[in-house]
Amino acid sequence: MNHTISALVENKFGVLARVAGMFSGRGFNIETLNVGPLVGGKYSRITVTVKEGRNSVEQCVKQLEKFVNVIEVSDFSQGGSFVARELVLVKVKAASKNRAEIVQVADLFRAKVIDVDPKSLVIECTGNANKIKSFLGMIEPFGIIDMARTGSVALERGAASED
Repeated sequence: MNHTISALVENKFGVLARVAGMFSGRGFNIETLNVGPLVGGKYSRITVTVKEGRNSVEQCVKQLEKFVNVIEVSDFSQGGSFVARELVLVKVKAASKNRAEIVQVADLFRAKVIDVDPKSLVIECTGNANKIKSFLGMIEPFGIIDMARTGSVALERGAASED
């Protein structure tokens, strides 16, 4: 089972390294890791996806909560309702004979062609991990030249709980 863990942290030097090190130090392979500053730049949100292993993800969450620079930690996979999205940029071989077919596949997935070259297209696709996997499966036969993928970003659904 995949666990999506979100940590609101102070945007300070070394915080990301300590968070990532904590997971690897406990034997977890990080599937995806995404970090970005929030409005104002004082805080960042780190989103980590790990697979359940022989170690408890719950223990990692408790350990993260003890870090000085960590404000809040959520394991969205523990019954919480959340939305998660990924972004993938794919450069695909696109000769004139199959270009229309590639664009049609992109349209099916609500992906956008963001760069056009005589021999290739760059396509942007966003969605959950299953949608990205399906998109890549459909586009792969055309010939993927290069690819960049962000990994998950996630937020809890519904109204924020303001105390």
